[in-house]
Amino acid sequence: MAYWLMKSEPDEVSFADVLAAPKQTTAWFGVRNYQARNFMRDAMRVGDGVLFYHSSCAVPGIAGLAEVASAPYPDESQFDPKSAYHDPKATRAQPRWISIDVRATHAIPFIPLTELRTIPALEEMVLLRKGSRLSISPVTAAEWRAVLKHAGVKP
Repeated sequence: MAYWLMKSEPDEVSFADVLAAPKQTTAWFGVRNYQARNFMRDAMRVGDGVLFYHSSCAVPGIAGLAEVASAPYPDESQFDPKSAYHDPKATRAQPRWISIDVRATHAIPFIPLTELRTIPALEEMVLLRKGSRLSISPVTAAEWRAVLKHAGVKP
């Protein structure tokens, strides 16, 4: 099992939105960074743990726990000329961008970025590294356990 931190802008899709969705599941679409795409395509597996992170908002932080709920599949938004995520170079025969489904598993107390920075076990976390801007990043098993412990959730 692997662990991931996935960033979402809460005005687009919040953790509360996923909790309210059918089967508490949403498609993770619109990723347009090759490294993040490669994580989804090549490394993520159904059942992997996800720290659902609210970004590009007044108070960024971890909003909930989730899991990868599907194998990768072509991101439909790349084919839609009306979508902000349209990619004119993508074709159905050769899609460039990937989606996966994510399922909410646990609501936890919100952990702001400023608070994450105070947890010694997270000092090497990709999210907390200077210049880190990836929308999807790996989380070590020790970091996963530290976040769960901080949130009061048993692993």
